Amino acid sequence: MTDHSASTSPAPWHVLVTGGAGYVGSALVPALLAAGHRVTVLDLFLYGTDVFPGCRDHPGLRLLKGDIRDTDAVAEALRGTDAVIHLACVSNDPSFDLDPELGRTINHDAFGPLLRLAKEAGVRRFIYASSSSVYGIKDHAAVTEDLSLEPLTDYARYKVACEDMLEAARAPGFTTLTIRPATVCGYAPRQRLDVVVNILTAHAVANGVITVFGGEQKRPNLHIQDMVRLYLEALDRPDAEVDGRVFNAGYENHSVAHLAELVRRQVAPDVAIETRPTDDIRSYHVSADKLAREWGFTATHTIEDAVAELAAALRDGRVPDPMTDPRYYNIRTMQPADLRTPRRGVERIGGGA
Repeated sequence: MTDHSASTSPAPWHVLVTGGAGYVGSALVPALLAAGHRVTVLDLFLYGTDVFPGCRDHPGLRLLKGDIRDTDAVAEALRGTDAVIHLACVSNDPSFDLDPELGRTINHDAFGPLLRLAKEAGVRRFIYASSSSVYGIKDHAAVTEDLSLEPLTDYARYKVACEDMLEAARAPGFTTLTIRPATVCGYAPRQRLDVVVNILTAHAVANGVITVFGGEQKRPNLHIQDMVRLYLEALDRPDAEVDGRVFNAGYENHSVAHLAELVRRQVAPDVAIETRPTDDIRSYHVSADKLAREWGFTATHTIEDAVAELAAALRDGRVPDPMTDPRYYNIRTMQPADLRTPRRGVERIGGGA
């Protein structure tokens, strides 16, 4: 196993990306391969298996279809790896609320066994994708990592619980990092259209009308390519700059009403904006100053970039049937999937590793 502990330019890792066939993973996995890392993906592939165009047969890639709740599948996926980027979860509050018990088993109950098996497999670096929702609603102009965590939902509460488990598992030789991302936006091979900027863009392009519910709620956003770049950075940093760290990852904090205006400017000036009342008072705004201060990492892609790129993909056919195809919407895909019973077994479905 390669020793990455001291080098500022470590040798390539063999990274297990759980949930690697999801929205962020579909952009991250090709970037990891391009950077010279080997990659194993463990995913249920609910949203399709053709999410890695151009690299599905890469010799450094192993694609495994399996359930994060199946410890045998997890153990097989961890074989030969020395780093984990844990993305697998029931993503965001609406998807979690669809079946809270299911969300608990995936987002919380599977996490402890994953940590234990990762240690047993000799994993040296574990990167956890938490959420900026762990802070709840704050009045502070800049929500920083030292503020109290006051999660409002079960989704956020389980993210906090997993952060605590990760800190408890941290030990010499097992370096841990928690990232609290803002809402990710922009185009990816496994596209999501059920997050705020992407929703607004899809409706603007497909319907010529944007519906805003409420509007004053703040939503921090981060371009998907900056999210990917941060995970690559987290692998490149030496242990001393990573171990036990917690970082917010965000860029622009805007109200939903202002996001709608940004979308209209990028898509077409004649797009209509309709505002309706809402009971959803969740309002998040985060500071990524610590990440910039300690690692020198700042986002370089704007929300306008994300809107323009996604609008182009919608128009040129890379995202066909955006309003009707369920694969772009987590809830629509999860509802008929019957996930309450964990899937057993692991199947190799691609990759050349």
